[in-house]
Amino acid sequence: MSWKKYPQNIKVRLITSFFNRAVSSAVMPFMALFFAQELDKVWAGVFLIFTVIISFFVSLIGGYISDRFPRKRVLVLTSFLSGFMFFFMTLSLIPNDNIIWLFAIAYVVYIITSSLGRPAMHAIIIDSTTPENRKEVYALDYWLVNLSMAKGAALGGLLYINHQMELFALLTLTSIILPIAYKIWLIDEHTHTLEKRYENVFIDLFQNYKVAFQDIPFVKVVVGSMFIFSAEFTLNSYIGVRLAETFQAVQVGAFELVGVRMLSILNIENMLLVVCFTFLINRFTDRFSKQRVLLIGLIIYSIGYITVTSANTWYMLIMFNLIATIGELVYSPVRNAEQANMIPADKRGSYSAFSNISFSGADLIARSSIIIGAFLIPTMMSVYIGIILMTGIFFVYTGLFMKLNTFIKKELT
Repeated sequence: MSWKKYPQNIKVRLITSFFNRAVSSAVMPFMALFFAQELDKVWAGVFLIFTVIISFFVSLIGGYISDRFPRKRVLVLTSFLSGFMFFFMTLSLIPNDNIIWLFAIAYVVYIITSSLGRPAMHAIIIDSTTPENRKEVYALDYWLVNLSMAKGAALGGLLYINHQMELFALLTLTSIILPIAYKIWLIDEHTHTLEKRYENVFIDLFQNYKVAFQDIPFVKVVVGSMFIFSAEFTLNSYIGVRLAETFQAVQVGAFELVGVRMLSILNIENMLLVVCFTFLINRFTDRFSKQRVLLIGLIIYSIGYITVTSANTWYMLIMFNLIATIGELVYSPVRNAEQANMIPADKRGSYSAFSNISFSGADLIARSSIIIGAFLIPTMMSVYIGIILMTGIFFVYTGLFMKLNTFIKKELT
């Protein structure tokens, strides 16, 4: 499908999210560093864990709201408030001594508003695609996410240290333009509005997610995805810590390749492979069945990350990181599209919010791997990650493809 044939909502979403991610990824990775410098490491850690927990629970509320009310209105309002919070963050940086309390409050409110709006955007994308074109759209979105993050990382590296306020001002400007773009060009195609069944809004919200939780195939996919994502997330947690501590430095001329730099190279390699090979691999996999593509992709991905978890030489790390990324490029568009196909039309916001458990849970597993890694040698950590990945593959595959009759009924309704 050519760009001209994409639905208008898809074009709006892809373009706006590219610029939003490019600028926000220049700032967000530095939040832990910012709070640690302004206060201390313990406070920064507790504060950021608190925001992750808030983000998850608020996104559940956001999913419920996006099914009950017009999604475009929810998205415009939350995006405008997010931009307003970035404005306050920028203001707090103007004095010589940063107004840290203003920055922290604005950051928490930003987490709340963005988490409220995110399920609405995800639901709008599902509304605007069909089972036939979702794999292609998700592949393009996946490519743009990585391209924007690569540009954002470069932008942050250049500007964060000496031009912090200018960077936040740019983020503020971008964030304020987004709701304007949504208001002008986004089309709300949400016709299956969720009816309120209980007078008490909390009971109604709980009952809404109870339906999602009772959808066993979907729960299996969400939990399985959590296990699968956790392997990738360990790259910047356990694997990063291990490389910093045990990687034998390699001298290349005047350049010394130490553990921290090795981690940066692995991340850059991942982004470059995604940017260069997403469409080529997606075109190649189109000739095979979805079941085979998903399974082969997940196995390749698992082999890569199981090895990277304990490898300690630069060529092994680069080679198996390449293998892991290729596996991700193979399985990811299929998993994304098939999971979207499972979601009932009147609960797309709620189901999308519920599926965030995959990312929140994966993040927690990855962070806990640092603690577990303090007691296990690297080869045993590879075994541990392997068990997690095999469990994830079992849940995702059986959830997506062992209940086909259920999926067909949902698609028809």
